[in-house]
Amino acid sequence: MSENEVERSSTRVRFPGISPRAYEHPADRGAMATLRAVPGIASVLKAVAGMWNERAERLYAVASAIRVGEKQYPKINQLRVDAAESLDLDTMPELYIARDPRANGYAIGIDKPFIVLTTGIVESLDLDSLRCVVGHETGHILSGHNVLRTLLMRLLRLQATVQWVPIGALGLRAVIAALLEWFRKAELTADRAGLLVSQDPAAALRQHVYMAGGTSMSDIDIPEFMNQAKEYEEVDDIRDSILKLMTVEGMSHPFAVVRAAQLQRWAASEEYRAILAGDYLRRADDTPSSSMMDDVRAAGRSYKDSWSNSTDPLAQVLSDVGEAVSGAAGKVFNRFGGGQSTRDDSNGNGD
Repeated sequence: MSENEVERSSTRVRFPGISPRAYEHPADRGAMATLRAVPGIASVLKAVAGMWNERAERLYAVASAIRVGEKQYPKINQLRVDAAESLDLDTMPELYIARDPRANGYAIGIDKPFIVLTTGIVESLDLDSLRCVVGHETGHILSGHNVLRTLLMRLLRLQATVQWVPIGALGLRAVIAALLEWFRKAELTADRAGLLVSQDPAAALRQHVYMAGGTSMSDIDIPEFMNQAKEYEEVDDIRDSILKLMTVEGMSHPFAVVRAAQLQRWAASEEYRAILAGDYLRRADDTPSSSMMDDVRAAGRSYKDSWSNSTDPLAQVLSDVGEAVSGAAGKVFNRFGGGQSTRDDSNGNGD
């Protein structure tokens, strides 16, 4: 790293003891709260994932990729160290650079997770944008995403071997579809972690511009690029809405343009500024088992808000149906669950 880069690194804010719930996207938070709160769920996942040998995956990385350290890719190694220290990880994950022209990065492993970046992404991004990527993957590990990510990757491999069994294939497809839906939300959380590590919204934006197809920022008009996300989110034909659902069904990541817009909105939020100022939830004060329902409700509010604020016709239908169902459920609960009285309901004072 250059002297200027080292100086910038020393001025970045670090977040001692930060809980991943301090920055998790609400939709992801609901899913992860359930995972963390159910007793023994991590052991069950490990038992299922234990059908494969994690040591074999690590040995494959050791034998086929470059392990980053002080003597190999020293600049990227500094990014690895900075990311782990910024998010205050107990154990610094190993990082490998694998030969692959496709731009990609992932965190894998359960007992001892590690990060893999492809040469495609290392060769294409500047150092500041690459810091966002390393922070992103480190955030996956802090949130525990690597557990389900590892399980997802192994299920995808298993799916290829049971396609000839119709019932088995359908069952696996349902599980994989659910995991993919969760993982798309988890990517939004990891993007936030990457921004906290880099503290440079412009660098994060460059990363997403590249993933969307940008080759040089001089050829990109940022307002026009952001308008693409608005255009996608505000389709006014229900046929487009259905096409959107069909398109993302098998994807593990949200669209790059949409991710860019989501992260830039969070970068401008009071929540992000508060975390930078040191006002955030610490792991020592985090009690996910007692606040699980709060997290699930927050996830529900996130979906409801996005539906209500969207001009997407299918989203509007889902919002209307959701409000009708939740309203009816509330009245039933009030009537039979000790809430508002029947008389209150008839007077229009119930939920």
